[in-house]
Amino acid sequence: MPKLACVAGEPSGDLLAAPVLNALQQIPDMSGIEMYGIGGPRMQAEGFRSDWSMETLSVRGYVEAIKQLPAILKLRRQLIDNLMGEGRPDVFLGIDAPDFNLGVELKLREAGIPTLHLVSPSIWAWRASRINKIARAVDRMLCIFPFETEIYARAGVPATYVGHPLASDIPLLPDTSSARNKIASLMHIDRPNLDGTVIAVLPGSRGSEIEHIAPIFFETMSLIAHRMAGQKLHFFIPVATPRLREPLEALLVQVKKRNPDIQIHLIDGHADPILEAADAVLIASGTATLQAALWKKPMVISYKVPWLTAQIMKRQGYLPYVGLPNILCGEFVVPELLQDDATPENLANAVMNWLDHPEKVLQLKERFMQMHETLRRPTGLLVAQASSQVIQAGHSA
Repeated sequence: MPKLACVAGEPSGDLLAAPVLNALQQIPDMSGIEMYGIGGPRMQAEGFRSDWSMETLSVRGYVEAIKQLPAILKLRRQLIDNLMGEGRPDVFLGIDAPDFNLGVELKLREAGIPTLHLVSPSIWAWRASRINKIARAVDRMLCIFPFETEIYARAGVPATYVGHPLASDIPLLPDTSSARNKIASLMHIDRPNLDGTVIAVLPGSRGSEIEHIAPIFFETMSLIAHRMAGQKLHFFIPVATPRLREPLEALLVQVKKRNPDIQIHLIDGHADPILEAADAVLIASGTATLQAALWKKPMVISYKVPWLTAQIMKRQGYLPYVGLPNILCGEFVVPELLQDDATPENLANAVMNWLDHPEKVLQLKERFMQMHETLRRPTGLLVAQASSQVIQAGHSA
């Protein structure tokens, strides 16, 4: 029976891996494949066995990772021991999480286990020296952005452009009205109640993000609601994981005390219909910004981390922007308000600027359409084929 070990360290990795696992099982020679390691609910729905919790790896930033380091190192030792012993796979597929996965891949490759890695670390943005470790750890890098393969070719690392799976999952043309119908159904309210302005607010999928960003986002919503008083306005927050609901509800209670009429709705999951339904998006930097861009939405990107984390990242960065839409377009097509600039006043001004200038929104949508077409590939199938080729080569050797 063929065996694939896989590690996805956070919700975005779970999202990326699920279509790969689905496609892999459709390949004739991969029938009955055993898939195991570390993954989330989407992967498990495809028959994946998660032997360790993904929550341990879902941290962001240097300071936050240091706090979790003992648990992370213990998990990595256990995983490597297992995969080099009775759980030895035909191939290991690391999904993003480079600080964790590259260390695993290095050990496994030294032990003769082939390694693939989906999602290149952002060596083009910061910490370019990581490519040296990648060259030792990875048999083939599977790139989700087209410009990355040239970087690896120069370094002598085999790489394949597989596109971004979100670009295939998300339609080229959003249907805002249908999305609002779906949200109305989820909320058990009449559809006309969602007429007016809808703003999607995505404060992140990690506890540290909710701690540092969400309070600012809630204050921003209060300011926007005050400026749009008398107009029909709804804010929707997709709650990324169940553990985040409690801190978000606590923030909502505080805002409601000051403004009882504000319409802020927490919905478990359903980020896609919320983004599709939105007129504008307030969003934390991360994979979700690409999601919003593929839905062709004007957005304001923000991020806030502890001071020390920010100083370390600043010293190792090369690009003037952090948001994926700006990186892919090569310029500031949407505003980024980070650290000290991430004030409720600044964020509210930036969101209102989109709502007040529909002609700019139309230009942005055209730009995002071009980007979408470039990223649209059968990603899950391409990654599954790469994995099955390695497995078949090993079985025939």
